[in-house]
Amino acid sequence: MAIESVMSLPLGPPACEKDAKALQFIEDMTANVDLVQERVLEEILTSNAETEYLQKYHLNGATDRDTFKSKIPMVTYEDLQPEIQRIANGDKSPILSSHPISEFLTSSGTSAGERKLMPTIEEEMDRRQLLYSLLMPVMNLYVPDLDKGKGLYFYFIKAEAKTPSGLVARPVLTSYYKSKQFKARPYDPYNVITSPNETILCVDSFQSMYSQMLCGLIMREEVLRVGAVFASGLLRAIRFLQLNWKELANDISTGSLNPKVTNPSIRECMAKILKPNQELAEFITKECSDENWERIITRIWPNTKYLDVIVTGSMAQYIPTLDYYSGGLPKPCTMYASSECFFGLNLRPMSKPSEVSYTIMPNMGYFEFLPHDPSAPGFSHESPPRLLDLADLEVGKEYELVITTYSGLNRYRVGDILLVTGFYNKAPQFRFVRRKNVLLSIESDKTDEAELHKAVENASLLLREFNTSVVEYTSYAETKTIPGHYVIYWELLVKDPANSPTEEVLNQCCLAMEESLNSVYRQSRVADNSIGPLEIRVVKNGTFEELMDYAISRGASINQYKAPRCVSFTPIMELLDSRVVSKHFSPSVPQWTPERRG
Repeated sequence: MAIESVMSLPLGPPACEKDAKALQFIEDMTANVDLVQERVLEEILTSNAETEYLQKYHLNGATDRDTFKSKIPMVTYEDLQPEIQRIANGDKSPILSSHPISEFLTSSGTSAGERKLMPTIEEEMDRRQLLYSLLMPVMNLYVPDLDKGKGLYFYFIKAEAKTPSGLVARPVLTSYYKSKQFKARPYDPYNVITSPNETILCVDSFQSMYSQMLCGLIMREEVLRVGAVFASGLLRAIRFLQLNWKELANDISTGSLNPKVTNPSIRECMAKILKPNQELAEFITKECSDENWERIITRIWPNTKYLDVIVTGSMAQYIPTLDYYSGGLPKPCTMYASSECFFGLNLRPMSKPSEVSYTIMPNMGYFEFLPHDPSAPGFSHESPPRLLDLADLEVGKEYELVITTYSGLNRYRVGDILLVTGFYNKAPQFRFVRRKNVLLSIESDKTDEAELHKAVENASLLLREFNTSVVEYTSYAETKTIPGHYVIYWELLVKDPANSPTEEVLNQCCLAMEESLNSVYRQSRVADNSIGPLEIRVVKNGTFEELMDYAISRGASINQYKAPRCVSFTPIMELLDSRVVSKHFSPSVPQWTPERRG
């Protein structure tokens, strides 16, 4: 893996005076990482000195790093659940934060178990807004004239849950889109979007998507960038266009909005935008009725300079499909954030997705790093390792991120594994490696998300000669059979149905996946016979969209939805199995010798 050298040069000439301030702020923060981190921890500990949590560990008002590190333990969400539950149930005493808890931010709802509730405070929104305000000044260094048009972004909110305390629980992006910081944002010529607030703030996902797509089509020649939060969200929008273009074209032809869109606010704002345009309606009909949707994004939005979506981590698998629909447009990844904390941004946004590195901004929270040795056993609680500070990391090493936030999380393990690739000034730059988790296990084998993804990638190379790609996948450990075996569900994009992959090739894909898995798995297959042949189940096109609809109907957020890489919930497995069109098994055992450890 290539490691970037130190990037010490100033970022470049700003596009405008406002950008100059933002870029100078980045310079100041990254040049003084350790001082800023020291100040941030002092501010957090001073503010929360009277909280029940810090008093429990006898911090006694200390704000220095050494005392903090010696007295406060590292924790996971499970450790904090009793305190969080008390807040959710209405206990208003200062448990984690001295500031009143303003709401709960929910995790995306696709991780194992129930969604996590992250308590947050009012002022945290300003901190997030500050990070957002740095993104376009950096992008303007690489892509000129973004003030000459608009961004077509598919943004969504979801219905909120209420906790017994009366506080709402909602995804971080729903919280942001409903905030005054977003709704009353000042006009910025570099950040104009095609979707009116009313279309984003409609909780009905069909009406929201329909009206946002309609605006994007009407303003097609003004669109300079197309995006969503995750790559999967943008692909969902393309799929929506495939299913609904006739009705959208009819609305443009007649100048009247589809009666399925009933939201009064949307109807009112669309009345000002939607005018009869027969020429545009005919153009959309011509492009969308063509069976070949290759480069559809640039055909409909010809001035698009890039796709603004997250394609790192598990989203990397969508890159070939995005390339197909966009003709290989750049896919900048601009920021690194989670429900717990917004962390930082990409100072070289136009780099290839596989080379993306994020620079953590030291003002966002206090960050510590647990050295992560992939080959070492888990650390012992009796002698926990010394956590390192942001300024003390080494290039080429992997670390697990541990955060302390203004909202009251102290030494909280986010679960992200990061690789240091270089420095900007004194700030380390990180490649997101993976979420620290195990997806599949039959017995002693443990397969994580990154390994499964690599196996799918390697196996899908066999599909290239058939002009076919894997657009989506998930898995589960089938333990009802003896021995148990891995089951992988694949949804394929077959670009030439007359030349679709053969039964034999799909069986070979099973073996190619097994060859990519770790030696413990291969030993279990070859020597122990404790794992059976890997199985690939090909599902109908549109199956994973149905899976998403199901997840959304149960409370997941469209913006933050990620197809689960492993499933165990019976209704989801029943849905997948009811859509299977063919089943394939590994025709032989993978290679394994006692000497081979790779």
